[in-house]
Amino acid sequence: MAKMIREVMTRDVEVINPNDTLRDAAEKMRSLNVGPIPVCDGQRVLGMITDRDIVVRAIALGKDPNTTQVSDVMTSGIQYCFDDDDADDILNRMKEKQIRRFIVVDHDKKLVGIVALGDLSGETSEKKVGEALEGISEPASSSI
Repeated sequence: MAKMIREVMTRDVEVINPNDTLRDAAEKMRSLNVGPIPVCDGQRVLGMITDRDIVVRAIALGKDPNTTQVSDVMTSGIQYCFDDDDADDILNRMKEKQIRRFIVVDHDKKLVGIVALGDLSGETSEKKVGEALEGISEPASSSI
């Protein structure tokens, strides 16, 4: 029987407010030992910020992490899935979209968790996970 995302996702995900500073985000990432953090205004997901976002979109451009807000460098329009989606379907979407994690929401679009490629590795065949990782790792096609 196919597993649903709610059976494999990580619950109780820490989030950050869009008005917090990049310093706040970096400190939260350090203390939690994570690279990505969902950006939420209450329970509504606005986007995601990663350690790479902080470095590439802020530090490299000389922005002050003590005053620059998370909303200035976060990625909006992120991919998400529903908690009752099929794990194999999400694995295929990860491969297709070349991403390693999805925000998980309920049908009211409230954040309920996060699912990463590693979460799915024990729930689907090794071959499917390998194919997804290969697809994720391929260079994205350029539109230039």
